[in-house]
Amino acid sequence: MLRERTVRLLYGSRVEAVYVLGTQLWTDVYSAAPAGAKTFSLKHSEGVKVEVVRDEEAEEVVTNGKQRWALSPSTTLRLSMAQASTEASSDKVTVNYYDEEGSAPIDQAGLFLTAIVFLKEGMKKGLCTEQGSCPDRQKGSFKEGQASWTWGPEGQGAILLVNCDRDTPWLPKEDCSDEKVYSKQDLKDMSQMILRTKGPDRLPAGYEIVLYISMSDSDKVGVFYVENPFFGERYIHILGRRKLYHVVKYTGGSAELLFFVEGLRFPDESFSGLVSIHVSLLEYMAEAIPLTPIFTDTVTFRIAPWIMTPNVLPPLSVFVCCMKDNYLFLKEVKNLVEKTNCELKVCFQYMNRGDRWIQDEIEFGYIEAPHKGFPVVLDSPRDGSLKDFPIKQLLGPDFGYVTREPLFEKVTSLDSFGNLEVSPPVTVNGKTYPLGRILIGSSFPLSGGRRMTKVVRDFLQAQQVQAPVELYSDWLTVGHVDEFMTFVPIPGTKEFRLLMASTSACYQLFPQKQKEGHGEAIMFKGLGGMSSKRITINKILSNESLTQENQYFQRCLDWNRDILKKELALTEKDIIDLPALFKMDEDRQARAFFPNMVNMIVLDKDLGIPKPFGPQVEEECCLETHVRSLLEPLGLACTFIDDISAYHKFLGEVHCGTNVRRKPFTFKWWHMVP
Repeated sequence: MLRERTVRLLYGSRVEAVYVLGTQLWTDVYSAAPAGAKTFSLKHSEGVKVEVVRDEEAEEVVTNGKQRWALSPSTTLRLSMAQASTEASSDKVTVNYYDEEGSAPIDQAGLFLTAIVFLKEGMKKGLCTEQGSCPDRQKGSFKEGQASWTWGPEGQGAILLVNCDRDTPWLPKEDCSDEKVYSKQDLKDMSQMILRTKGPDRLPAGYEIVLYISMSDSDKVGVFYVENPFFGERYIHILGRRKLYHVVKYTGGSAELLFFVEGLRFPDESFSGLVSIHVSLLEYMAEAIPLTPIFTDTVTFRIAPWIMTPNVLPPLSVFVCCMKDNYLFLKEVKNLVEKTNCELKVCFQYMNRGDRWIQDEIEFGYIEAPHKGFPVVLDSPRDGSLKDFPIKQLLGPDFGYVTREPLFEKVTSLDSFGNLEVSPPVTVNGKTYPLGRILIGSSFPLSGGRRMTKVVRDFLQAQQVQAPVELYSDWLTVGHVDEFMTFVPIPGTKEFRLLMASTSACYQLFPQKQKEGHGEAIMFKGLGGMSSKRITINKILSNESLTQENQYFQRCLDWNRDILKKELALTEKDIIDLPALFKMDEDRQARAFFPNMVNMIVLDKDLGIPKPFGPQVEEECCLETHVRSLLEPLGLACTFIDDISAYHKFLGEVHCGTNVRRKPFTFKWWHMVP
């Protein structure tokens, strides 16, 4: 629908107006008529189309100045133009007024027009090539359709990255923390915004073109413009933070003005992720009178969401801390990583400062626009001794950083990112989640227990593309979802399996071994103090208190099982139970009785599983043998890693002590519909 604007005529006077192609001008000839006028005629330049509209019926003026129309309150003129003016005020419309009898006009009114073009050409909405280039998504242009933003493969609207990496080494924070551009590498993180104009060499006196943003968007978007493009480029900050508007210099003729736009904030509870930049043509009336807008257009950007990567995506880097007591663990992890195509990155003691829980400190993800993407680390609010690691060791060129810190809420163990996982892509009741669903642990309903801080939950929810699911993890001493579940890919397919810790599976396996005559098989063999207690299958099965505790823990596990089946549309065949035992602490919460095998590291087909030191049956751990029988037929390779002294005794396992950066999804997030 064409935009419309009203212009007032004044008999005996010349009125100047700027006309923007693609709009319509309306003028009321009746209210501008002199006293005694009964009819009127029209003359107009060849470039102006004039229609007389009476009682909603339009009649185009074709006989210049010869035809007369009766004046009435229901008669108006509708004006439009097809091309830009070559000179200011070079096109005109003249209205001659007549009394009832006379052949000569008793007065006249003149309208002098200057036509300019804002973005004459357009592009098909959502057009994407086979290579994935999406013109409507890649650049913001002031053109039809880009004032709104829509999801899906046929959607439209430009995309903006939060400029959260650090291309300049000497800066203490992310690039978006200041209002300067130090290098062209920084510009590559920004989206382009184009303002095209076409018209005469100059506009009528007093007219201005202004770019502006709302106060509510001023902390979310920044805009830069190149100054002196031919004599040493300098990029000046024109919009964002304290700068709400910028007067654009009109250069005349056909011009294309290029701006660079950066995101400053990720979507959050109070921010949908949409930001709008407006352009207005302002009209001058008289000295000391404010300019008035006669044309406004808008381009809307969506800030690219932060996206987590599930276990089914290929690994790129494995991170692990070097401690005084984990040399053997580090060696086994190194051997596992060497089987894959990823690299091992060790966080040494000068940086970890005695904090071994690298999974709990950070979560790897990424952001992506059609023109670029890069990894972004989400820093947890736990802020252990590893708190400097993500900024000092990860933040850099094309590696971004984001965090959320609660102002008033108490940070608990559930704010560590062992309590933050994401599923593979799933379809639930006809709704597709092509980037999976985020999973976080929480407290049991009505229990009033621990819960991940609201500021982190709100951040995850606001990204929209991986709709979070809350599970129940507060029954555990540490309280992390990675203590009872993980996902593994099925090599060579797009399928996956959910692995869940199961006390029921353990109480099925151990009686079976007892029945086979292995009731005296010893757990923790070869571990000194632990094995000296001579823990056997018979002792475990005869311990009624331990049995009752694990029946309760299985109920907690089954509660989560039911949620996962419902929210991820899983069936029993999609779930594999790994034997586990827990013991109750003084707060009646669970901690692993033996190394918790589900707390593993997944590197494509290679799994690094905590070595359980289970009962020895024919010199082999029956727990290891059982797990191999479940996973190896799927094409997975099981490597059991001894973490008992370096991690298990501190209430963590392999997954807690490692972290993996993975390849992004090939699926483009803007093609989905949340």
